[in-house]
Amino acid sequence: MPKLIHYRQRCIGCNACVEIAFDRWRISKKDGKAVLIGGIEKKGVFQATIRYDEVEENLRVVEACPVNVIKLDGV
Repeated sequence: MPKLIHYRQRCIGCNACVEIAFDRWRISKKDGKAVLIGGIEKKGVFQATIRYDEVEENLRVVEACPVNVIKLDGV
């Protein structure tokens, strides 16, 4: 299964991920950074297994992130 990886500490909260894949991303009201919905945190890195029908839009998310803190593994 494909896996999204989000290095949240380095996120700048540009909102590109939310605009592209609203079902998987939100912006935190607390700190203005992106939140990976369904992500499990381990040592500051968030990971979420996604469905295959989410891959295409999240590949666009990876490309759109200006600070390259989102990765898609297992594609």
